[in-house]
This record gives sequence, structure tokens and C-alpha cells, in this order.
Amino acid sequence: MKEKIISKASELFLKLGFKSVTMDDIAGEMCISKKTIYKYFCNKEVLIEESTSLVHKQVHEIIDTIVAKNYNSIHENFEIREMFRDMFKNNIDTSPIYQLKKHYPDIYQNILSQEIDLCSHWFRKNIEKGIREGLYREDLNVDVYVKFYYTLIFHINETTVSESEAQKIELEALEYHTRAMATEKGIVELEKQLKKIRV
Repeated sequence: MKEKIISKASELFLKLGFKSVTMDDIAGEMCISKKTIYKYFCNKEVLIEESTSLVHKQVHEIIDTIVAKNYNSIHENFEIREMFRDMFKNNIDTSPIYQLKKHYPDIYQNILSQEIDLCSHWFRKNIEKGIREGLYREDLNVDVYVKFYYTLIFHINETTVSESEAQKIELEALEYHTRAMATEKGIVELEKQLKKIRV
């Protein structure tokens, strides 16, 4: 039951926002009493913490699946972006990350530190792979580019209220990041990926 509550709460939080979903809403959606929820979670904050951990885990499992498909480094980044777009496409237009930061800053800070570590690891692997493939320049300072990119992405999500707006800016950031690193061969692959999105 505990896992079912976390799963349903995660779905509602992403769809309707962390602030607007109440314990009553979750109980109503699940056709259970609010008392049942309180049996497992002493308050909404604890449920939000558990829910964000679940979403965090799901995101990373999906990214691992995409990485395992062994696309080239640029294609891989665009596939991961698509996955995020699909994951958040049913929600209200307020970015869940923006809401979490605004209304539950402690939970947000906790998840942020985990995310930065994991994202840094993936960005580094992606850049190293791109260099091996000849899609990114060999002379890149990998540490600096990893830091540039996560600073860009996290800043967009922290400061953009609208989810659709955040996704538009994220695409621009991905293009900007890729162009800054790409070889001529990489630019050709980037244009191919951008064309697929614009169709």
C-alpha cells in the first residue's frame, strides 16, 4: 500500500503541482481514507520526499536504458530530452521543479545535490564518448563543460515558472552546448537531430 500511495502521489504532484495536491486529493484518487495515508506518512512533506525520490529513481533508470541503446553522444542527449518532455507533458503548465524550490526548499536542496552529482557523471560520460566518436572537439576542458551545462540546465528549471517555456529554453541550451563542443561532423549530427524535432 505504501508503494501505491507514493506512486499515485508522484503522478499527481507532477501533473497538478506539489502545492495544490492535498492529502484529500490523493485519498480521493485512490478511494482510500486519509487515515490510511497518515498510517504510512506523518505529513505531506514526508510523502513529497518519498515521491521525489521515486521520480528521481525512475528518471535515472530511463536514462540508463537510453544510454544502453548506444546512440552516438549527440543523439543520446536528444533522446534524453525527449524522455523528459514525455514525462512532464501531462502536467499543468507550472514547472514541478520551480514549485518544489518555492514551496519546499529543503526537499529541493536535498534532491538538487543528488541530481548535480548524477548529472555531472552523465554529462562527463557523454562528452568523453563524443570526443571518442569525433563529434566533439578533442581539446575540450571536460570539467568546465560539465559545469557549464548543469549550471545552465538547473538555472533554467529553477527560474522558469512555465514548464513548456522551460522545455523550449532547455532545447536552446542543448543546441548551444552541443555547438560549443562540436566538430564539423558533430554539427552535421546536431542539424539532423534538430530537423527531427522541427518536423
